[in-house]
Amino acid sequence: MKTRDKIIHASLKLFNERGERNITTNHIAAYLNISPGNLYYHFRNKEDIISSIFLLYEAHLDSGFQPYMGQEVNLELLVGYFDTMFETLWEFRFMYDNLTDILTRDEAVLKRYQHTQQQALTRSSHILSKLRQDGVLAIEQEQITPLADTMRMIACFWIGYKQTHSINATITKASLYEGLLRVLMIFKAHATPESQGTFTRLEQHYQAMANTCFMPNLDVHSLAS
Repeated sequence: MKTRDKIIHASLKLFNERGERNITTNHIAAYLNISPGNLYYHFRNKEDIISSIFLLYEAHLDSGFQPYMGQEVNLELLVGYFDTMFETLWEFRFMYDNLTDILTRDEAVLKRYQHTQQQALTRSSHILSKLRQDGVLAIEQEQITPLADTMRMIACFWIGYKQTHSINATITKASLYEGLLRVLMIFKAHATPESQGTFTRLEQHYQAMANTCFMPNLDVHSLAS
């Protein structure tokens, strides 16, 4: 891996584990055992590193929320979308932890974030519209985009909510699965009678995934079969 890529991935790891506010470029250089000058050869400052991490974020969203075509709507398909939501929150949790501050510090990143989120909203709306056409969701067409936006709102601000409304402010996989289940609760409220069973199994699957954060030996494979 090239030094530039090592800096990006090390920064993402440190930001996630210790908080972006607590990490300086000197911390990153020391973690990689390189000189600060070597780091500054590749990046002007921490904001420049965050901007590069944002490229990973954009690619992750782009690959994970593509509308399905010609596929059967089953548990596996829906798990794929909800897994992408969870993985995005977990892999880039430092950003959601400090979203407003990060975006207001860099206007270019703010504009890219807004553009990326608008694209994600458009793709999510297309997915929901297709689920409606396939008899999975019972919802009026004009409610599709507001539903997608509500799901996005919960996902984007769940970490901040947990940190300000919980005794333990540490973000864990279990706490993110809790947020995922809240999104699924809203989603399930619009399920057709024929798809209720699928959404119930989906809830069971993610509840079991949350439980494995505390009980690693729990077998959840049968829930997704």
